[in-house]
Amino acid sequence: MSETPDQTTPPPTDADNWQTLDEPIAWRPTEDYLQRSRLRRFLERHHIADYAALLRRANEDPAWFWDAVSADLGLIWQRPYTQVLDTSRGIPWARWYRDGQFNYVATALDQHANGPRADKTALIWEGEDGSVRRYTYAELLALTNRAANALRALGVGKGDRVAIYMPMLPETVAATLACGKLGAIYTPIFSGYGAEAVAARLRDSGAKVLITADGFSRRGKVIPMKQTADTAVAEAPSVEHLLVVRYVARADVPWTTERDRWWGETVDDQSPHCETLVVDAEDPYMLIYTSGTTGRPKGAVHVHCGFPIKGAQDMAHCFDVQPEDTLFWLTDMGWMMGPWAVSGTLMLGATLVIYDGTPDYPAPDRLWALAERHGVTVIGIAPTVIRSLMTHGDEPVRQHDLSRLRILGASGEPWNSAPWHWFFEVVGGGRCPIINYSGGTEISGGIVACTTLTPIKPCSFSGPVPGIMADVVDDAGQPVRNQVGELVIRQPWPGMTRGFWRDAARYEATYWSRLPNIWVHGDWAAIDTDGYWYILGRSDDTIKVAGKRLGPAEVESAAVAHPGVSEAAAIGVPHPVKGEAVVVFVVPRPGIEPSEALRAEVQAAVVKALGAALKPERVLFVTQLPKTRNGKVLRRLIRARHLGKTDLGDLSALESADALDAIAQAR
Repeated sequence: MSETPDQTTPPPTDADNWQTLDEPIAWRPTEDYLQRSRLRRFLERHHIADYAALLRRANEDPAWFWDAVSADLGLIWQRPYTQVLDTSRGIPWARWYRDGQFNYVATALDQHANGPRADKTALIWEGEDGSVRRYTYAELLALTNRAANALRALGVGKGDRVAIYMPMLPETVAATLACGKLGAIYTPIFSGYGAEAVAARLRDSGAKVLITADGFSRRGKVIPMKQTADTAVAEAPSVEHLLVVRYVARADVPWTTERDRWWGETVDDQSPHCETLVVDAEDPYMLIYTSGTTGRPKGAVHVHCGFPIKGAQDMAHCFDVQPEDTLFWLTDMGWMMGPWAVSGTLMLGATLVIYDGTPDYPAPDRLWALAERHGVTVIGIAPTVIRSLMTHGDEPVRQHDLSRLRILGASGEPWNSAPWHWFFEVVGGGRCPIINYSGGTEISGGIVACTTLTPIKPCSFSGPVPGIMADVVDDAGQPVRNQVGELVIRQPWPGMTRGFWRDAARYEATYWSRLPNIWVHGDWAAIDTDGYWYILGRSDDTIKVAGKRLGPAEVESAAVAHPGVSEAAAIGVPHPVKGEAVVVFVVPRPGIEPSEALRAEVQAAVVKALGAALKPERVLFVTQLPKTRNGKVLRRLIRARHLGKTDLGDLSALESADALDAIAQAR
């Protein structure tokens, strides 16, 4: 999202285009889903007639709703709160659960490990080489306590920042929880970042300790993580110690004796007992960075009574996660879905599966084999990954027993119809709902989602997540329906970031400067005549062709409907007559060669879907698209590189520089 949105650029208003996404209802809740639903039980407990009535009541009285959520989730308060919501400092700086003392680790770990779930499996880890480790709640607590005692011995205390630059390992989860126990603030950093991106986050956060690994393996190749960490720390003088997990057992790990400590030698001999620090509910517990379109990354500040509660509530009310469930979300701790999966799953007393590896190695059935092996009931995969996996056909899925799956989850970007149906019909057997989920790091979870209580249309959302007063508005802030507008939120919620780290003005400018006391999220969205919601892409990605405005997702959906197209990205480029013209970058499916015939067919597919006026000026072939490391297509970088611009802004989220080079060379 642009940090200073162009208020002179109105939203697209041609409803005929986005409505090409509209399809008939594909899934309706069966009696089994209705009877099992904890959201249904929540409605009955509060004598609420239906889902729509719940949304109305939550919007009218957010303090009532979030008080009820606390009881519903069974949160452990070390001191009860006296006021649910305090807006005395203004809506952008709302405070929650005033006077309450709440450390989320007491709910996520202590209560289970010291209670009847002590011997229940809390965490299952699988590595790319097939290694598996399992931890009960009691075992995970012991590991967490040892890690907390080790960090304390390294001088970490309340308010200190600890950066976690790690693959998805059990130690990563324990380190995360250990920071919470001590009242420290952890900064998750994506495991694939280069030294410059890691250093920028270490410097901005003022991290005291960096937890990392000697390396990790991707497609059988060892990545020297410690070497990258050393280079980053050389540019981050606040870091006093590196705590290093011996993961790939490299023999040539660089070492600074006074600074570096092996995890095993430092943690294993510590006591398995450690009291969870009593903290104020509004004390920060996580500082997580998101990439801006310009300038340095933004450090979203999250507190104990914010992100963990919002994430657990979304899991409970949208994904229907319950203690008997096993959840797996393909993610990394550096992206919000990693911390979300850890705190939410454990707070609900369920089992979390984490995976350190790529989704198609050593074979394209890797994720489906993992789901079968560990009895996964809730699986989350980004649409980009589904688009990639479906190119391998149905057989890699069909050869595995996925009968335990109940919920399919997806987040991160808009869907196209074909991959949505493949996920629904092939992976879910047409019986599992796809809980489409969209929000953001600064939200602590979802703005809009589906639920197991409501019918589902392909590619859509049932509506706002309960407790989020979302709307779609025009440039003046007035609600619009059956046309495209800006996605906004009209009421505060506990999970909203408590500003950006050391940059309150940037936070206010980014989200609160457009409309008074309204959070403008930076997404185009639409609500159809049946009340279903659609996210159509970032508002700064809008294309305007001869006065007609459209989101790139509409063009891309039409392009990938062609059987020879695996992925597509659409941008607008300057045109002397039309103002802008559409250019589409296409990744052909495996075995399909770029050709003039394919180029013409893709153009024809877009014309058929959107009309001749929106015919792409050019269709260019590439082998890959520039994406963030969690799969979002970076259209702003595609446009900048294609137009030959030299100032590309923040590149820290870019997965592969080669993808940018491919854009420059596309023909």
